[in-house]
Amino acid sequence: MTATASTGDLIELRDMIRIFVTERDWDQFHTPKNIACALSVEAAELLEPFQWLQHGDANELGAEQLEHVRHEMADVLVYLIRLADKLDVNLMSAVADKMVLNRAKYPAELVRGDAKKYTDYL
Repeated sequence: MTATASTGDLIELRDMIRIFVTERDWDQFHTPKNIACALSVEAAELLEPFQWLQHGDANELGAEQLEHVRHEMADVLVYLIRLADKLDVNLMSAVADKMVLNRAKYPAELVRGDAKKYTDYL
């Protein structure tokens, strides 16, 4: 998804995931807790190829590892969209709301070029 992703893009993905789950009769297992757990596992699997790299840059990964990362990113997104679907959360709206909060916690003129946690600026 690009910076120009729309709510329609997420709805299309949500519907694709719903069909996949329905075809397999897996909805019975998809409680918010179970999906959140699966999301955490997939996020950990996404981290694994970077674990022992010097800097963690893309150029340190070979083609096979980049493909692995790509698939794990997809898994994370699938579970995130599924969780949003189960909890009736509009992800586009949630991100917009969170960016308002982030802008308040991390004013650009105060934090530019610095990677500290917002509590370090108080």
